[in-house]
Amino acid sequence: MSKPKRIAVIGGGITGLSAAYYLQKEIHAEGLNVNCVLYEGADTLGGKIKTEYFDDFVIENGPDSFLARKTSAAELGAEVGLEQDLVYNNATKSYILHGGELYPMPGGAIMGIPTQWGPFLSTRLLSPMGKIRAAADLVLPRSSKNGSDQSLGHFFRNRLGGEVVDRLIEPLLSGIYAGNIDRLSLQATFPQFQQMEEQYRSLVVGMKSSLVKRGHDGQKRTTVKKNGMFQTFKGGLNSLVTAIADHLDEGTVHTGTPVTKINKENNGYTLSFSDGRIDQVDRIILTTPHQVTAKLFDNMTIFDEIKDVPSTSVATVVLAFDPAAIKKDIDGSGFVVSKKSNYKITACTWTNKKWSHSAPDDRVLLRAYVGRAGEEEIVDRQDEEIIATVLQDLNHIMELEGEPEFYRITRWRNAMPQYLVGHKDRLLALKAEMKKELPGVYLAGASYEGIGIPDCIDQAKKAAGEALL
Repeated sequence: MSKPKRIAVIGGGITGLSAAYYLQKEIHAEGLNVNCVLYEGADTLGGKIKTEYFDDFVIENGPDSFLARKTSAAELGAEVGLEQDLVYNNATKSYILHGGELYPMPGGAIMGIPTQWGPFLSTRLLSPMGKIRAAADLVLPRSSKNGSDQSLGHFFRNRLGGEVVDRLIEPLLSGIYAGNIDRLSLQATFPQFQQMEEQYRSLVVGMKSSLVKRGHDGQKRTTVKKNGMFQTFKGGLNSLVTAIADHLDEGTVHTGTPVTKINKENNGYTLSFSDGRIDQVDRIILTTPHQVTAKLFDNMTIFDEIKDVPSTSVATVVLAFDPAAIKKDIDGSGFVVSKKSNYKITACTWTNKKWSHSAPDDRVLLRAYVGRAGEEEIVDRQDEEIIATVLQDLNHIMELEGEPEFYRITRWRNAMPQYLVGHKDRLLALKAEMKKELPGVYLAGASYEGIGIPDCIDQAKKAAGEALL
């Protein structure tokens, strides 16, 4: 392929904005004669990032943070001037709601995998037989899958047993993907666990080893957790969206400009827009959801493997209260819900405890979640029914008096792509076909190689580098 002169980024969520940022950064640094343009169909940027500012509240209606151990989001924030605004979550207690009771998360459990036997053995969340079965991980042989893909559920049940999976691991992992862990791909979601098993045989041993690092004197030292696991910005995640957009060259971003079709031409690609306009470009970075991407190319057969990948619908429910309305509180910042419990909510966060900047000192801000694979119908119910359901569930474990001062319900329909078993192989096959059939077109975003904000930024940075080769 000849060197590009015009590159289009389709989609103005965090992936598209990051792609445009890294494209322009390299263009300016190398003095390249390349033009970059970003097209977003909606009138606003940010995609699933939806921060609302209301009466001194900072309300996240989409994601509220990102994993601190994945550094790309913090690094990008620093580059666009937000380094001083970066904050960790307050590291308070968290719980599992199972069978009508809140159980503290066992100390030392990482993604549900025990690294400290004391808290694990003393927890009332698990039965004695469940604990014995989990301890069998120490003696069980490696998986017989020989490096092939398998479901998260199969892998963890094989290592730690069904009880640990159902009561501890599943609530944590389904909270991330809103999916059925017995269908989700291990290699596409948490490949490090498979690698850990291959190296150490035991997940418990491998996880404990990952918490140990060597100092300059060669002695092993256990990593000390000083901060929370998550980060965000004092001005909410939308401050990152705004800061990135402000660093893009004037004329780069075009909102309210949906691309409806992409045609391959002899010397590049033609973008067609809903108002009849067209644009000729040499290369494209597509950050749209997989279903949208397939439609843009008029359902080319090479997208058959991904266009029907299921996506789960979820909703976030934000509730604000006067502290006097909370008659019985919990000593912590939230909980996740065991799937086998009789609740519609899947998790709830005491947002004002988790993030000090999120609410005035004299207000309580809760954020509940509803909807997951197989339980999506609640997302389409009326606001009043959703609020009543959430309050009913919360009142089983705490006492709330009266109605919330205000609420926000944000429905995310088909927003959580499900990386089913075999996802990585299908994606590799698709990219190989695209290299032949659609040279110069690159995929990035939550549909492909990670749904978290840092994952999307990493994909964007990689795609930008490839598009400039």
